[in-house]
Amino acid sequence: MSTPDLLPQFNSAVAAAEALSRDVTAYRALADDALLQVARRSADAQRLMGTTAAVIAGEIARRSAISLGHDGLAQRTGYRTAIELVRVTTGLSGREAAAAVRVGTLVQDATDPHSWRHALGQAVGQGALSVGAADSIRAGLGEPSARVSESALAEATKRLCSESETLDTDRLFRRARELRDELDEAGIAERENERRDARSLTFTRLPDGMSRLTWLMDPETATITSDLWDRATSPRRGGPRFVDAGSTDFERAKQITDDPRSTAQLASDVFVELLRQGAAADSSQLLGSGAPVVHLLVLNAALDESDGEAMGASAGHTQGPAYGHPHAHGHLEGQLDPVSIETIQRALCSSTIEPILFDDSGHALDVGRDRRLYTRKQRQALAVRDGGCMFPGCDRPPSWTEAHHTKHWSRDRGSTNIDDGILLCRHHHLLCHNNHWEIQQAEAGFVLIPPIDVDPDQVPLPLPSKSAALRELRAAAS
Repeated sequence: MSTPDLLPQFNSAVAAAEALSRDVTAYRALADDALLQVARRSADAQRLMGTTAAVIAGEIARRSAISLGHDGLAQRTGYRTAIELVRVTTGLSGREAAAAVRVGTLVQDATDPHSWRHALGQAVGQGALSVGAADSIRAGLGEPSARVSESALAEATKRLCSESETLDTDRLFRRARELRDELDEAGIAERENERRDARSLTFTRLPDGMSRLTWLMDPETATITSDLWDRATSPRRGGPRFVDAGSTDFERAKQITDDPRSTAQLASDVFVELLRQGAAADSSQLLGSGAPVVHLLVLNAALDESDGEAMGASAGHTQGPAYGHPHAHGHLEGQLDPVSIETIQRALCSSTIEPILFDDSGHALDVGRDRRLYTRKQRQALAVRDGGCMFPGCDRPPSWTEAHHTKHWSRDRGSTNIDDGILLCRHHHLLCHNNHWEIQQAEAGFVLIPPIDVDPDQVPLPLPSKSAALRELRAAAS
């Protein structure tokens, strides 16, 4: 089998790229549909070129293996590593060069059809998977272990490759992490400890007289801090609306909205004051009353199992850890990664837990039409059910959302009930009201109805819950 002469192929590709129009007026003349089609084809070309570059970077890395020493390609040409050689040769950033080498090396290693990474290598080699997508799958799934076999990871890899067309790299990474947690629930506590051990706070003095504070938080720390952040900045992000003029909420929101400081400056000043005054801070002027509220979402069955184990252990029985049982883990609201049952039990001992009450049918209590705004308890129930803004592709957490009446309060005489409510971030809440997107109840939840000018057929789009806790509740019920 003869080896193709690759250089003419690349010369042709460069010539074809050079022939593409970069005239702004030409793109301005395109209709909306044509512009989006061109954008998609441009992304296809970038993906194909990126995966080809990764294959090349993988070959450079193979020829620069550490075992080759000074005879390796990188060191022989004056560079310490293959990543450095790829970066200088291609003009990529260090981060992009590192990703290209990782994915290219993965393709090299995946040539074995028995390797669990074979499907991933094939997808990259065929140009069906971008470098970023492949790197997200690799990082999210992790490596085989005593609890997760290579065959299980191979099946998860195939599943993720098939889902990659509808997910960007960040969401694909999250999806891969979810599959890993499903395959390796017993490892949740280990991964939680790894994230906790990675926490750090660094203070850097800059040459211009400013300083930078860099805080890498584990999920539990982030949950506490984000609650304070939301209290400080939520009025600036839209504030309480539909409130009576002259009320405390209205006046406080107006005061913060009219403040000349930016949201980032406001947050900085609030946190400085919080550090300065600590628990003695004037809560009415700073962050509202009370300590940060941390909502822990966990199945009662999981707590019952772990309590039973504790009793068994005290009686001399030797059962496995609680997180070995099905569903024996929980979630911190607003955080995507699960936490172990031990973390839940510890928090129950040290935190105030506000239960969300559901009726026998699994629905939260309603308040009818006697009030327009959803109560705090209802908002908590919506957060558990929806997991954040429900609009497709939006990743805003529950704390950034507003409760939208699917049956409009005025137009439809809708009620302030959980069944008629759905969480939307402010942008998508306004989009529904101003651009006439409709949300309707369906047998499996909610569906989104686009306006006619977006989709003349108005094909309903499913709105699956983004709440990991709800998925577990439904799985346990079934």
